[in-house]
Amino acid sequence: MDSLIVSLDDRLANAGDTISLVGHIDQDTFALSERSFSLPEGMDYDLVLTNVGEGILLTGILRARAVGTCDRCLDEAVLNIAAEVDEYYLFNEPDAGVLEEDEEEGPDYQLVGADSTIDLAQALESAFVMEVPYVVLCQEDCAGLCPVCGENLNHVDCGHAAELEAQAEEDRISSSPFAALRDLKLDD
Repeated sequence: MDSLIVSLDDRLANAGDTISLVGHIDQDTFALSERSFSLPEGMDYDLVLTNVGEGILLTGILRARAVGTCDRCLDEAVLNIAAEVDEYYLFNEPDAGVLEEDEEEGPDYQLVGADSTIDLAQALESAFVMEVPYVVLCQEDCAGLCPVCGENLNHVDCGHAAELEAQAEEDRISSSPFAALRDLKLDD
């Protein structure tokens, strides 16, 4: 995501002051690891910046419609993403003794720039990434692809699923410790 620089002005000079930011980001793609998504309508944000004394608190929501590939059937998957944004920008670096001992992943804040600006891009991108599901599906009950012929089972019933289920049942019965008793004939 490109930088989204906001200049802090007199509207945020005192503790408790807030300003609202509503806007649109023209971004047409988004990559997460080896996956890529298109963002046909970009991203919309509705944010509030609040001076909390020691820094600026950024809260709000980021919305986007992402289009990717379904993990089960490889059809198009549409995700409506609403990400909650929550980031803290300190005016000054805190003392080393103030930091928590378990901050192995790094601090949970950013600093306001020397020129009284903050870049919202990282906060927005982090919030967006957290809302992208690990498994992307075209529909919640996606049937996937047939393991035998590769047909999309959402569109076609190739019949292989019934054959595979019958074979699995036969395998389950034959692996039972009582399978030897199946052919046992008891005379009256």
